Amino acid sequence: MLYYLFEYLDKTLDVPGTGVFQYITFRSALALMLSLLLSTIYGKRIIRFLQRQQVGETVRELGLAGQNEKAGTPTMGGLIIIFATLVPVMLFAKLHNIYIVLLIVTTLWMGTIGFIDDYIKIFKKDKEGLKGIFKVFGQVGLGLIVGTVLYFSPAVTVRTDTAKSDIFKVPTETVITPAPIEEKSTATTIPFFKNNEFDYAELLAWTGEGYEKWAWLIFIPVVIFIITAVSNGANLTDGIDGLAAGTSAISVLALGIFTFVSGNIIFSNYLNIMYIPNSGEMTVFIAAFVGSLIGFLWYNSYPASVFMGDTGSLTIGGIIAVLAIAVRKEMLIPLLCGIFLVENLSVVLQVSYFKYTKKRFGEGRRIFLMSPLHHHYQKKGYHESKIVTRFWIVAIMLAILSIVTLKLR
Repeated sequence: MLYYLFEYLDKTLDVPGTGVFQYITFRSALALMLSLLLSTIYGKRIIRFLQRQQVGETVRELGLAGQNEKAGTPTMGGLIIIFATLVPVMLFAKLHNIYIVLLIVTTLWMGTIGFIDDYIKIFKKDKEGLKGIFKVFGQVGLGLIVGTVLYFSPAVTVRTDTAKSDIFKVPTETVITPAPIEEKSTATTIPFFKNNEFDYAELLAWTGEGYEKWAWLIFIPVVIFIITAVSNGANLTDGIDGLAAGTSAISVLALGIFTFVSGNIIFSNYLNIMYIPNSGEMTVFIAAFVGSLIGFLWYNSYPASVFMGDTGSLTIGGIIAVLAIAVRKEMLIPLLCGIFLVENLSVVLQVSYFKYTKKRFGEGRRIFLMSPLHHHYQKKGYHESKIVTRFWIVAIMLAILSIVTLKLR
């Protein structure tokens, strides 16, 4: 909202200094600082409110060191993340930007699903929470909305030929270089390859002429799958103090770099990557989101004063998925969000192997001492703060490797 106020002061009243609000970097810095302040200052008040409402975590008997001491710790702390993200976004972002609208919808949508799940666990005393099928329906619903908007909205376009732009040509009397055309496309980026653009529509080329108009049959299901997988991965990663918030902040910060360069025609030309008009505005949202995650860590680091609950973990996963899809870097998710991936895989492998061995040998066997993977290391005797720190280090390495793909092909 402040963006529009300062735009009016700059363009209509010509007030000196107000034009600085036109810069994404300036507004991102303000969003980051405000979200940090909101999450650290008002986070304590939200925690006290949750304590008064007796919103305490019910701890299962898992046989893990220090687990019983966490009983009664306030949960639903994801409300801190949502609050500290949306307030700066509302103040400093262009609210008419299609990507900002999608991210706000994603935050509220996934936050609501997570809130309902936590509410059932706490107030209805049902440890299972919201039934899995309803969670999936919610994730699929968001995927349908995001996929449909990204595919059909005229505001979502790309330029893949930025090197031909007249911005980078010296005009002469004999050479005229037309500016590149913004176009609708389902193209995405394949990491580590030189000619690294892939169009989902090509999967339908075998159907004959005009196959491009049916690309939504591929694109929208892919979006649904990614949102469902990443949000569940974030949910499984939220198991020990500071793990989900810390690893997520690292991944989102890397996505912020991708977003900034993809939304800037000069950087996208230099790096020879896809230019996505208007996507740079997501940098403001990312700055606010990173600030809220870091501020949340103030209270969630060991020993945690509050847990994010599904209210936070599902929201985090949904936002990361939508950011990656919007900036056409969804194929980097297995690398960038490698922690989410291995946590997910550890559960899938553990359950599958247990069922297989029980059917074949009459007795279920396990690959890990316990799943998700972070609990395996707890069972081995590692302190959870050591596990979290090491997972953060791995997440940093994966984020750096992901960023390197901008030039490593």
